[in-house]
Amino acid sequence: MLLLVLILTPIAAGIYLDSSLHRIDALSSYSGRVRQTAGTNWLLTGSDSREGMTQAQEKELSTGDASDAGGERSDTIMLVHIPASGSTTIVSLPRDSYVPIPGHGRDKLNAAFAEGGPKLLVQTVETATGLHIDHYAKIGFGGFANMVDAVGGIDMCLPDAIDDPKAGLNLPAGCQHLNGAQALGFVRTRATPRADLDRMNNQRMFLAALLKKATSTSTIVNPFKLWPLATGITDTLQVDNGDHIWHLGSLAWALHADTVATTVPIGGFENVDGSGNVLLWDKSQASQFFADLAADKPIPDNLLTK
Repeated sequence: MLLLVLILTPIAAGIYLDSSLHRIDALSSYSGRVRQTAGTNWLLTGSDSREGMTQAQEKELSTGDASDAGGERSDTIMLVHIPASGSTTIVSLPRDSYVPIPGHGRDKLNAAFAEGGPKLLVQTVETATGLHIDHYAKIGFGGFANMVDAVGGIDMCLPDAIDDPKAGLNLPAGCQHLNGAQALGFVRTRATPRADLDRMNNQRMFLAALLKKATSTSTIVNPFKLWPLATGITDTLQVDNGDHIWHLGSLAWALHADTVATTVPIGGFENVDGSGNVLLWDKSQASQFFADLAADKPIPDNLLTK
């Protein structure tokens, strides 16, 4: 009887978690869509949505309210390429990237999310990169904080102090323990010398630290940590209609191993009427970069942003 309980409990938990996922239509077919490319590609986005947050939570996390956001935007956009073999590649796609948005002309990448939500963002990324997106996941402001608190906080080592009242953040340089609110401020802040470029690096550092803590023995063997983390993920994530809990498990496993973290090759910045200051990709290098990912080839060192 005990053996039966031990077998059925994780199965029942998996079924419950899978049924609890919030699913949306993000990977719809469209005319001229990029065909299947090698490996598995995830598009991960962090939205500034305050949906589901109380006024007290908005104040505690220094997010401002929905009127401050001026519409939902995606401040974090990452492409995760999981090859058939070898290291997973995490690519930060700058939100200010100046790219063609189907039906809307050229604009900043996060404008695609604001104009047409996940479906248009996915189509824009596929069009710009030539990669077929297989899975999609989005998390809002509150979700970042909840997941960090569920594992008891994370440890981060900061090269420089960060003081950003808008993000509710005042951290000294050096290694320290961050709670959920502090971690959220860390992935949001642009109060650093390189602004968005530093923020993308911070977001990759945060993801690595969170996964390290979430997959640690102390978390996995402790149901009082593991279950709140698992239910917190399903409560705060939005995934495509075709995604399941085992897909998320596969993603976590891929990110837990050795990864290559980089940014799309950058060509510079430019002021554009109607869009403001935009970030330009290096056309030739970005073309080779994404072609290598599409063919499941390792990215050459000269194309990686260290």
